[in-house]
Amino acid sequence: MTTDSRVIEHKRVAEISSTRKIIMGIVEILIGLLIYFAFTATTAAEVLTKFVMTPGGIDQGIMADWILPSKVTLTILAVISLVIGVYQVIKGFGKWTNLMVGISALSLIFGFLVWQAAGKQLNLAGMLSSAVLLAVPITLGAFSGILAERSGIINISIEGMMLMASMVAAIVGSVTKNPWLGLLGGILSSILLAVILGVLSIKYKVNQVISGTVINIFSAGMTAFISQKFLQHIQGLNNPKMFTRVPLPGLADIPLLGPILFNQNIFVYLMFLILIILQVALFQTRWGLRLRSVGEHPKAADTLGINVIRTRYMGVILSGLVAGIAGAFFTLGSVGRFDEGMTAGKGFIGLAAMIFGNWMPIGAIGAGLLFGFADAIGSKLSLLGSAIPPQFMAMAPYLITMIVLAGFIGKGQAPAAEGEPYEKE
Repeated sequence: MTTDSRVIEHKRVAEISSTRKIIMGIVEILIGLLIYFAFTATTAAEVLTKFVMTPGGIDQGIMADWILPSKVTLTILAVISLVIGVYQVIKGFGKWTNLMVGISALSLIFGFLVWQAAGKQLNLAGMLSSAVLLAVPITLGAFSGILAERSGIINISIEGMMLMASMVAAIVGSVTKNPWLGLLGGILSSILLAVILGVLSIKYKVNQVISGTVINIFSAGMTAFISQKFLQHIQGLNNPKMFTRVPLPGLADIPLLGPILFNQNIFVYLMFLILIILQVALFQTRWGLRLRSVGEHPKAADTLGINVIRTRYMGVILSGLVAGIAGAFFTLGSVGRFDEGMTAGKGFIGLAAMIFGNWMPIGAIGAGLLFGFADAIGSKLSLLGSAIPPQFMAMAPYLITMIVLAGFIGKGQAPAAEGEPYEKE
């Protein structure tokens, strides 16, 4: 690159940075104004908001309830966001810009909850605990997508894998009376579908979107048929034992965090365990480097002696394994029986969380928790008698995802070779 080219590129980056600084500042100012005029100005001065800080039915990690003056709290939140926004426009926060945007966003969310619960009470800890549980299938679906797409294979069949795993887990768990065997059965069924996806996409080079769609249609049809033919008439095949809460000694007694994170069922702990393993394996090990290389530059990886085909099969099979855990969650960790279509699009939402998280495990769990939190808020709105339809809150994460994909916050960087069949020369 010539000196003139470097100067031009530097100016372009500086202009983008300056524009982004101003845009982010304006957004933060608008959030502050929204909190003040929509929430603070419509709240009476004497009203109090009560947040219950221990989930119902929990006797560990008990914490005193929060009782807040609604109008004062909302005013403080509005001022925080306005100050952040003004400073951002004038001077900017540099590398702390995203953090400041996050603080403004949290101010908006917390302000919304204070406003909605003004004069009432809201079990905030229970909502957060529900959000973590609701995030499990979405986050695991995102992890499943990361494993496949980092190896260069588009896996839109996560929904079908989850659906099949949920049914098989229910049947095996019911027959054996053992939830662990049910979990194993669900995982094996999902791995089988992953192998089929791998053979179609890698060996026969079928369009990967079409391959995934075929598996989704097959799973939807097969599970519906088996459910109508057998499970609805033979209850002994659809009554598995569920995984119950397992409080972690010591950690479960931590106020607030204990009941939310450390007094959950095994699927929540598996979610965080897979997060750690996946983050370390992808970015701190030779195996992870090889997996990422075949998703970015398979020809270069092949030249260096990496078996591209075998590595891609490995990525797809591991993707199926994680999707199987996600599917088993519905019947063994949430509902306790199988119903047709019970995954309700969570596999596709997991793909959205994967994109939102920029194909990174830590980003994916953040997106999964955001989606779960939106679901939890939606369910609480109806209990509070809110005039705002809960469907509106369900839309919020998708709107944020579209903003991210549009480059408003930052461009996603998909693996360069995803979806491209590889032929060894």
